[in-house]
Amino acid sequence: MAHPLVPLILELATLVADSLDLEVVSVVFHTNQNPPVLRVDVCGRQRDTGLEDCERMSHALDAVLDEAETIPDAYVLEVSSPGIPQSLTTDREFTSFKGFPVEVATTEAVKGHTLWNGLLIRRDDEAVYINLKGRAIALPRHLVKQVQLTNGEEP
Repeated sequence: MAHPLVPLILELATLVADSLDLEVVSVVFHTNQNPPVLRVDVCGRQRDTGLEDCERMSHALDAVLDEAETIPDAYVLEVSSPGIPQSLTTDREFTSFKGFPVEVATTEAVKGHTLWNGLLIRRDDEAVYINLKGRAIALPRHLVKQVQLTNGEEP
């Protein structure tokens, strides 16, 4: 269960991130630590997220949270990048990981298979496309349950 301050913190963090051309991926407030730790993960909208992005977000968000007196007691603010996702879900991730090895799981068999391993080509409204040994395979998007990055080895 999320801490009751998380929605307000998320709202403030989103405003700050927007001004820095960043996107808030998640906000978690760990109150079981002393002092409590507020962790905010951000990613760049048009580019990879670097240490400078996290530092800019940290300084700007810290000032906004202090001014709004959102968190009454001492806490530690951690701003970081979420790293590489295991499962691809957003258009940005599908674009960023074009050419990477993926495993696509479908809810129903497509050409006799529910698991497909290949290199990601793209995703559109109709399908997820992978390169399977030089052949482009279109997996109907409504049947795709999950697209996950792999290490490129066959299962």
